[in-house]
Amino acid sequence: MSVDLHETAVPPPDGSRGPVSGPSRRTVIATGVAVGGALVAGGALALAPQEAAAVGTVPSTEVSLTVNGTRRTVTVDNRTSLLDLLREHLGLTGSKKGCNAGACGACTVLVDGHRVNSCLTLAVRLEDAEVTTVEGLSDGDELHPLQQAFIDQDAFQCGYCTPGQIVSGVGCIQEGHTGSPEEIREWMSGNICRCGCYVKIVRAVEQTAGR
Repeated sequence: MSVDLHETAVPPPDGSRGPVSGPSRRTVIATGVAVGGALVAGGALALAPQEAAAVGTVPSTEVSLTVNGTRRTVTVDNRTSLLDLLREHLGLTGSKKGCNAGACGACTVLVDGHRVNSCLTLAVRLEDAEVTTVEGLSDGDELHPLQQAFIDQDAFQCGYCTPGQIVSGVGCIQEGHTGSPEEIREWMSGNICRCGCYVKIVRAVEQTAGR
């Protein structure tokens, strides 16, 4: 059952003739919303300059690190990842942005000789660190042995994951995790190849490790 609350006839308190029309429920609600909205809008307008100033101030830090043997000093937003520092600030686009969540390994680089997901690593935490990307593995026109092994074994298809696979493979060899194909697969499991070249990737790592 519906009840019409648009208007209510209220009998006059003094007994005089004629009903007194009170405001409808809808009118009261609409008036309250309008007044409240005006107050909120007024407060927002009053705070707008301060908020704009806060947004305009981006915390940044100067970071000095060695990338592929070259000392680099850059000033970056404190939220900048190592991956974005490499790609956007230093122009080193070999490291790929895949999932940007540390799940695919396409952005793998070496930091002080250890494999890291550069998309999850804050650049401001790498003061005086040594970073090696896929561009830093070769010696001029001479490829790194693992880069050559990827060619020899045809260990790539689309190539998007290849830089991360190669850098991770170099780290895997340096860490000594190449005792068997099963061990290589285990220690390379953080690097995903959507083309499914895992068998050939393992062979390339084995070739480079001297098996």
